[in-house]
Amino acid sequence: MKVFQLLSTALFVFITFSWTAEPGTAKVCLKDFELLVGSWQGSLTYLDYTSGKPYTMPVNLTIGRIGKSNAFIFANAYPDEPGANATDTVTIAKNRQYIDDEMVVSRKKIPGGAIEIITQKNGKDGNEQENARFRYTYKIGRNEFRRIKEVKFEGENSWIKRHEYAFERQ
Repeated sequence: MKVFQLLSTALFVFITFSWTAEPGTAKVCLKDFELLVGSWQGSLTYLDYTSGKPYTMPVNLTIGRIGKSNAFIFANAYPDEPGANATDTVTIAKNRQYIDDEMVVSRKKIPGGAIEIITQKNGKDGNEQENARFRYTYKIGRNEFRRIKEVKFEGENSWIKRHEYAFERQ
């Protein structure tokens, strides 16, 4: 029994470290997030794990920079569910390799002139709070902003779109 526990623990540690990418040369630019400052209107579509179906609701977003810092305030307002309104502080690391605790794995210009930033982190998700890898895709343009969250559960090969915020500048 102890051998099984040791092997299980070793396997979990191995998977966790193999899922954690090494910090590389991918970096986010502060100017990418400065472009987001202002008011946005759009929607949130998320996967309801209980029903297995997507649900879409309207959302407004106001983004402001905190002084000259690397931090930005994201104020989400849900007109149909005001109890869900939330304000978050999003911080770009000084080394520009992290957005909060999400490691930047790529940053590139995409057709149309927008910037696409992909980040990843480990965590837990789902009704059973299973170990998972999260992938976030930020698409930042002058008049369009999207943030997609995908999840891949431990032992699975495919990504599931957990939610997507899609905004247009007001």
